[in-house]
Amino acid sequence: MKFYCIKNCSTCKKARAWLEKNKVSVEEIDLKKEAPSKKELLSALSKSELEPRRFFNTSGQVYRELNLKEQAASLSEEEVATLLSQHPMLIKRPLLITKDKVLVGFKEEEYETLID
Repeated sequence: MKFYCIKNCSTCKKARAWLEKNKVSVEEIDLKKEAPSKKELLSALSKSELEPRRFFNTSGQVYRELNLKEQAASLSEEEVATLLSQHPMLIKRPLLITKDKVLVGFKEEEYETLID
């Protein structure tokens, strides 16, 4: 499992604490240092069954700078994967990628599915 996060992000801290408490081991990857590849993001987008725009950190500075509010809903998976791989701060955090699941952000009830 890959756990893309930023060390001092409060949501990432909550997710990390939940993972530790539930003894779920992950490969933690700092988004500031290493972005997921476009290929990995395309796989995550299709595996997640979420709308591609759900992968965007809509409260981030890069999202506003690129004026994505107007365009996000009309972007293809390919375009979203390209943007996210080029601008990792656009990725909604944390991003957890397992063999068969993709979790975007942190909702405890979604993370519970990791231990079922």
